Amino acid sequence: MRKLPAIILLSLCTALTPALAEPVRVLSPDGLTYVDVAVDNGRATYSAGYRRVASAPAKKGKRAAAVRTDTVDVPMLEASPLGLSATVADWTESLTLTGVERGHASDTYTLRTIKQSAVSYEANTAVFHLVDAHRHNLDVEFQVSNSNIAFRYRVPQQGETAAIVVGSEATGFRMPAGTTAFICPQSDPMIGWKRTKPSYEEEYVLDAALPIASKYGHGWTFPCLFREGDKGWMLISETGVSSDYCASHLSDVTADGLFTIAFPMEGENNGFGSTGAQMGLPAATPWRTITLGTTLKPIVETTITWDVVRPLYEPVLPYTTARNTWSWIVWQDASIVYADQMTFIDLAAKLGWEGCLIDGGWLTNIGRERMELLFQHCREVGVRPWVWYNSNGGWNDAPQCAKQCMHNPIVRKREMAWLMENGVQGIKVDFFAGDKQETMRLYEAILSDANDYGLQVIFHGCTLPRGWERMYPNYVSSEAVLASENLIFSQHFCDLEAQNACLHPYVRNAVGSMEFGGTLLQRRLNRSADGGTTRRTSDVFELATAVAFQSSVQNFALTPHDLEHQPSFEIDFMRGVPTIWDETRYIDGYPGRDLVLARRHGDNWYVVVMNAAATAKTYNLELPMFQPQQQLVCLSDGADGRMPTQTMVRLSKHSALTVSVQPQCAVVLMK
Repeated sequence: MRKLPAIILLSLCTALTPALAEPVRVLSPDGLTYVDVAVDNGRATYSAGYRRVASAPAKKGKRAAAVRTDTVDVPMLEASPLGLSATVADWTESLTLTGVERGHASDTYTLRTIKQSAVSYEANTAVFHLVDAHRHNLDVEFQVSNSNIAFRYRVPQQGETAAIVVGSEATGFRMPAGTTAFICPQSDPMIGWKRTKPSYEEEYVLDAALPIASKYGHGWTFPCLFREGDKGWMLISETGVSSDYCASHLSDVTADGLFTIAFPMEGENNGFGSTGAQMGLPAATPWRTITLGTTLKPIVETTITWDVVRPLYEPVLPYTTARNTWSWIVWQDASIVYADQMTFIDLAAKLGWEGCLIDGGWLTNIGRERMELLFQHCREVGVRPWVWYNSNGGWNDAPQCAKQCMHNPIVRKREMAWLMENGVQGIKVDFFAGDKQETMRLYEAILSDANDYGLQVIFHGCTLPRGWERMYPNYVSSEAVLASENLIFSQHFCDLEAQNACLHPYVRNAVGSMEFGGTLLQRRLNRSADGGTTRRTSDVFELATAVAFQSSVQNFALTPHDLEHQPSFEIDFMRGVPTIWDETRYIDGYPGRDLVLARRHGDNWYVVVMNAAATAKTYNLELPMFQPQQQLVCLSDGADGRMPTQTMVRLSKHSALTVSVQPQCAVVLMK
């Protein structure tokens, strides 16, 4: 893997008087996204929005083709507080602005594991130098790219003080009146099954008018999507969280629309570890990111999560992607036995997939000696194994094994050496303890050690990934969502599956790889396909999720039953569907209602049209990625939504196509 180019910064220092008569504006390279920063009465604030271009006919006497263009500010974020409080200083009040450094940031990088493989990043930058009443220094750095804003705090060494603890932040996001939200509540700590929460697995509220109280009273997990009526959309999240800081979330909203950064709760990690962040100086906090636009296109297509972070180490291998079989998701705990794992290894070989995930319980039910026999069989049939581990530690009561292997560096390295010797491709580590810095250090330690042994890593029962695909090159994906297991556990989630599937690409999956474990083709979700919960979505809807949900390694839910009972074109689609994408385009849709999305792998485009509404919908699609009158393969569910078919369709001379989609059904188009 080539070394990725460093960021290029061109800075110009501009001196300012301590009292600002007007805010300082930072514009994106296209001049259409703005941030205004001000210091008033000792408090630093910022506001943000986009600029709408308005054109008018030229005055008489000018050429007819000439026009006058004006821009109109469209505020999306009202004056919101900046600052943090630490052991050495309180940078939330009595602040003075001493100067601003303006510059430019650019980067070009390749990252095969996100929604776009080749990225070119350009941003205008500004670093605001602040001091408090005791002359303690704090810098606020903004990068403003087209449709995106990223900002963070930089803390220089304060005289002889070279280490601090950040106890809280004033950082806020103030929404205008009339805003609605698509957000997920932060749960109580140490609740739920075997005291494994918070794990970012709560139900979203959709289009909820602000102010709204969160279910548990602890605010909302990142990312958070907001709609501001006809003005447009805004997605707020954070990136660049490593072992140097805690992860955060948004507080509950005040009556006047203000969310603030909230640190982890004391009870997380079984009460162990600080809720703040320990920093050796000089240091920088994680980036907070804002993506905004008149439509959802910038939200779905944004790469800001990865644009402002850098790799923390070099990969020891050219890590590869995988499509894995996975017995546990449908056959559950009883399948973690030698014979059933042989069945699913052979299933992967029949499908031409790269791997097989062996889930929790293997240490007791199979044992290490027979696991090595499974690994040997994998080598014989050309399948790479993945192995599940419990993260604990002393922070959950989950009984699944292997336990007590990943939290201790001595045991962890011994375990990883065994996996490497047996040709294991990666591990899936489950049941983490929240967002404290203590837990962030564990994530990073697992990833770093795994890289030393050539292992890739999936996290489950975990926090949101925050730029980790680029920071840690062997990182794959995280759950951090109500994933497919809930379809097995509860009919309620089967009933909501279409709605949630048409939500995640706009919110959770927009900022990080999502380990969902989907594409269930059995109608009844148990081992014998004759009981358990009932899937409400159509077959083609399930196929569409393989494209709509982004993760470079996918643990799909196919079973041997599917090869015998599903139409051959469905299985052929799953044999060939890629898990990495070179380009992603939002075409149409509304969160929780429907989704029209296109992804490109090499020269091949996949377009999915997914309808979660209660009624059939007709879509008039414009598909400029295809040639006029080109023929496409079309997978659809038939007029009744239950007769999946594969046909050929031809685009119009304008590369357009009209399709009708029944409720909880989909259409998939392929070149």
